[in-house]
Amino acid sequence: MSTGQRGRDADRTAELTAALGATRARLARAAELCGRNVNDIELLPITKYFPASDVIILNQLGCLAFGESREQEAANKVDAVRAELPDAPIRWHMVGRIQRNKARAVAGWAHTAHSVDSLRLLRALDRAATEALSAGARSHPLRIYIQISLDGDAGRGGVDVNDQDLVDEICGSANTAAGLEFAGLMGIPPLQSDPDEAFSRLAAERDRVQRDYQHRLELSAGMSGDLESAVKHGSTCVRVGTALMGQRPLTSPAVVTPVTSSSQTSPLPRSAEGSPR
Repeated sequence: MSTGQRGRDADRTAELTAALGATRARLARAAELCGRNVNDIELLPITKYFPASDVIILNQLGCLAFGESREQEAANKVDAVRAELPDAPIRWHMVGRIQRNKARAVAGWAHTAHSVDSLRLLRALDRAATEALSAGARSHPLRIYIQISLDGDAGRGGVDVNDQDLVDEICGSANTAAGLEFAGLMGIPPLQSDPDEAFSRLAAERDRVQRDYQHRLELSAGMSGDLESAVKHGSTCVRVGTALMGQRPLTSPAVVTPVTSSSQTSPLPRSAEGSPR
């Protein structure tokens, strides 16, 4: 390794160490303000477009789970990290929208999927995860969150929160699927909306659905710009990209290169981070 490369690696380690410390402090303050235990809230770094080396650094800093949005990029990154850290107990989360024809691929590497929003997708994931379990390619069912649309805009993904019959049907099917584990609900505030109001509505829907289940339903909610509001309304998993990783360096996942402070600019808008897009 060249002296220059070692210097860049050291710089990136310092950047991520500082950002992780600041993000953890934000999360702890948010939990304290609403009387919650911060240990009940998972911090999920969103590493889309960032290199495997960033995942390795964050793992060495104590992060055990990472979120990705694009299947091919994620699969390549999983392999790269596994080659460097073969014994690390890393949990990979798929936070992006999933095409049904990618269900088998996702079931091959994902511990959890956050954006299930239709019966057809759920059934495809169930078949793929069941096959993977039977083949020994998975040791546990695929955990899934049902994504809830808080404004009924199907184009952004999610089951319409106003269609309670459909929400209940999909949740019930997830709970009984042999290859899946129903983890809870996920939601993203609509564009230009008040996050506090949006997360309040999502929490109310989780509480309504919870009445039908004995296990505690989790809530995947909150990103860099609104995690405090999400924590106040009961989020158990915040998906943090920009505040932790910095500005994403690429518009295409075809190539993933390291990032330095000189390449970072202003944060991305909410819809680009941890989004099911």
